[in-house]
Amino acid sequence: MQRVAIIGLGLIGGSIGLGLKQWSAANAKGTDEALEIIGFDADIDQQQMAKKLNAVDRAEWDLTKAVKDADIIIVCTPVLAMKDTFINIAPNLKAGAVVTDVGSTKGDVLEWARTELPRTVSFVGGHPMAGKSQSIEGAEATLFKGATWCICPLPTAREEAIRNVLGMVAALDAEPYFVDANEHDGHVAGVSHLPFVLSAALVNAVSTDPSWRDMKTLTSSGFRDASRLASGSATMHRDIVVSNKVAVNRWIDEAIKQLESVQSAIAKLDDSDEGTAEEELLTFFNTARDARAVWSTQTGREGELLQNTEMDLVKEGFGDQMGRMLLGGFGRKRKAIATSGKPTTSQDKPTNGRQ
Repeated sequence: MQRVAIIGLGLIGGSIGLGLKQWSAANAKGTDEALEIIGFDADIDQQQMAKKLNAVDRAEWDLTKAVKDADIIIVCTPVLAMKDTFINIAPNLKAGAVVTDVGSTKGDVLEWARTELPRTVSFVGGHPMAGKSQSIEGAEATLFKGATWCICPLPTAREEAIRNVLGMVAALDAEPYFVDANEHDGHVAGVSHLPFVLSAALVNAVSTDPSWRDMKTLTSSGFRDASRLASGSATMHRDIVVSNKVAVNRWIDEAIKQLESVQSAIAKLDDSDEGTAEEELLTFFNTARDARAVWSTQTGREGELLQNTEMDLVKEGFGDQMGRMLLGGFGRKRKAIATSGKPTTSQDKPTNGRQ
């Protein structure tokens, strides 16, 4: 029986525990399950909830006891807490143990693992591209089903240790993806970190306006969808930005360029070049819509949608999405625009529905 220690019992740690418990029971030999899951969290309530959900076999109040004799240690703490976690567990790791993590950034984490963990253990960095709420109450065994799980081993990691982590990923029904740490941090800064920065910026922009008291009564699905990420853990978001500041700043610059292009087009609307400005705005929104159509219709090896965008396709129609994906946007019918730049059909007129 392998002993697995999970440090940090929030959504991700709790879901890993549930998933591994489910796999362990399915692969039991008689009454002996394949794994023993030990959990630790500095928050006593989190530990108790993990026990209540049966995400761990037992919880330890002492971190050193939690990792004692563990074969695999999974660090699920906030990123900036990982260095201290490595320092605290290092003297108590048995030779040959495997340490992995689920941090959203990898560069600093791998460096901390290299300098703080003993050479007798192997570190294989990880990052599951899955999540929802931050609370263990939302944990579920199937959270990682079909999700990409980034794998970033230290060069010193033993082949057997990497296979162990790959086995864990397979047990959780996720898809492993080997990637260089710097490449990982650059990519996720754009598709994961920039979105929550923009979401928080949106909420801060409108909620600090004197008109917010009246404005918030007009909010609907558009604001709800765009602001959802702002409700995430402030500590987690801060840690991610601090540990990936260069890449995040790069993508903020790119977002600013996009916003400035819209701002520039809007400024031209009252000029003699109004028609060009309207075309620039149309191109801006069409380009984004086409790119999202390609993204939303990606399928996995079994033909399922990778991004869980089934409802998006239902709302708009799968044919419209495929038309944009296959024909670069030419598959859809574009509305006629008169030389004056004004709508000429009833379909172009604004409705009273909220966005």
